[in-house]
Amino acid sequence: MKLSKEFFNGFLIFIGIGLFFLLMEFSGLANLYYLRFFNILFVFYGADRTLKSNFAEGKLLISENAVSALFTALVGVFLSIVGLIAYSYMQGGDAYVQSLSKTLLFGGNPSIMTYSISLLFEGIVSAVLVTFILMLSWDSRYVSDKHQKL
Repeated sequence: MKLSKEFFNGFLIFIGIGLFFLLMEFSGLANLYYLRFFNILFVFYGADRTLKSNFAEGKLLISENAVSALFTALVGVFLSIVGLIAYSYMQGGDAYVQSLSKTLLFGGNPSIMTYSISLLFEGIVSAVLVTFILMLSWDSRYVSDKHQKL
């Protein structure tokens, strides 16, 4: 069974984000919240890889490529959230999440699910923004009226 490029690249996003966070955790840098913003680079990589593959296959419709890139990014985000939930339960459950929330923008005592749902919404927004930015950067390669010679 062969996975689609969207699932494969989404899985690459998940692996990249997971390894990045584990590296931060084991190196003692997990409390530096600004390093967590670098996970967007993995989303860019996976979605851009999907777009490159689409163009190599001759798929030049902007709508088709936008859906493909967005789906790739969302697969990576959903898998990452599921991985975070599993890792949080292995590390002690809500107590582990509360130690994370001290270094992020959360107040109070969030549960694993509250924390994960809020990160899911953040991830969905990031996936949409990454897709939009990539579609703008690949704009000159699309077939449309504005690129035709008059």
